[in-house]
Formats: sequence, C-alpha cells, structure tokens
Amino acid sequence: MTAVGHAREVRLPGPSVRNAQHFARRGLHLPAEMAGERIKLEVQPREHTGTSAARRLRREGLIPGVLYGTGKEPHAISVPERDLRKALTGGAGLHTILDVVLDGGSPTPSILKDYQQDPLRGKLVHIDLLEVRLDRAITATVTVQLVGAEDSPGVREGGALSQIGRDATVEALPMEVPEHIELDVSGMEMGDTLRVSDLKVPDGVTLIDDPETVIATLTIPTRVEEPEAAPAEGEEGELEGVSGEEQPEGAADGEPAEGEPGTAGG
Repeated sequence: MTAVGHAREVRLPGPSVRNAQHFARRGLHLPAEMAGERIKLEVQPREHTGTSAARRLRREGLIPGVLYGTGKEPHAISVPERDLRKALTGGAGLHTILDVVLDGGSPTPSILKDYQQDPLRGKLVHIDLLEVRLDRAITATVTVQLVGAEDSPGVREGGALSQIGRDATVEALPMEVPEHIELDVSGMEMGDTLRVSDLKVPDGVTLIDDPETVIATLTIPTRVEEPEAAPAEGEEGELEGVSGEEQPEGAADGEPAEGEPGTAGG
C-alpha cells in the first residue's frame, strides 16, 4: 500500500462492498456513522500456510488471514468466522476499529484492510488486518449511497438515474472514518450531474478524489424504436383494384414492381 503524506492508504473494496452485504448486511444499511466503535477480536497465529492449510482451517470454522503492522513482520493468523462476522456487523460496519489480541497479547487497534469471499457462497475465505495509530490519519475507500431518488423531479418525469461512482476515498483519523457517505439526489432534474464536489462529509473527514469525478447522472431514457413489420406473404402481388398512383413504382407502367418476378417477352 502506498502512503499519502502521513496517512496510510487502506483500500477497503469499493464496488465489491456490495458483496459484503452478505455478511455485513445490517452494518452497511444503517445511517452514516463514524467508525468510532472498538470491538475486541482475538486471533491466533497459524503455523502452516498454503491452500491446503487454509481449506482445513475453513472446515474448522476459522478464517485465515494476515495481520500487518508498521515496522513489523506480517503475522499469519486465523480468527473464528463467527467472531469476525459479529465484529463487522456493528454500527460502523467494515470500518470498525478492531482491538486485535494476538495469542493472548496486548490489544492493538487495527482495521480491516482487505477481504476475499467465496464467489458462489459469499463466505469469507481470507482477511487482511492492518494495525493503526488512532492519532494518525488514514485513507479509506467509503461506499457512496444515493438517497432521496423518489423525490427527484427528474425521476418523477421518467428520467433514468444512474450511479456512476459507487465509492469515494477519504482521509480521516481511524475513529472518524464514515461507515458510508450519503448523496442527496432529491433535487436532481433531467440532465443533471452530481460529482464528488457535491458530497457532504463530516468534520474531520477530507475527500481526496478529483472533485470533478462523476457520481450520479439523471438522463432522458433511451427509446428503442421497433422495426416496421414486414409485409405478409402474398401482399406484394395483390395490386388488382389499386390505382396507378398508389401502386409501387413501375407497376403502373406494366413493369414488375420492385421485389416481384418479371415476365420474359416472347
């Protein structure tokens, strides 16, 4: 991970946060809160690494992971899936401050740096935790949620509301990282665009994305025109009783109409 000034960059998955709803559904849908909740999480070192060892841990209800720390060697760890799920479904969701206790040692403030899920069953299969200092800012990717769409004049007129950007990068102290950021779209009219500069964040939180990055658009829905129905079989030759002006080009002069077989002269 790269550093931004004195801040350590923490890439909580942006678009893939939608997948986290499977195991953090409650936490992801509460009103925007700070990550100022601390939960104790006991983890154990794991001696064996690799695919086979990780599968064995998962069968035992444990999630393999890595604990990273500043100036320290990474620790291969395991944590009970039930304990981890409980820790990450609180009010702060994925941004909960975890007091990680490694093998009975002293609690160390840490955050969820990254995670992997089974693509079919949605279960956690691996986590990365990062030790942090509570007095130093970090950068984190936070989900953006649109609110007020039902009150938007453009939506009421039949416009198509599209969310282009689904997350934003912020800089804040670990205890002040928002669980998510709400973007009010209730005033959007047809043709409007909202950008990062339109996001409202709490005091102590700084947006570090390009202010011109598009978050949401409201456009006129595209109309799909159906092709004209082809003439039914036999209609092309039924010209009897139709005046010359109304017949296809050439038919009034005794010539075969376009698309009709001609008659060879004798």
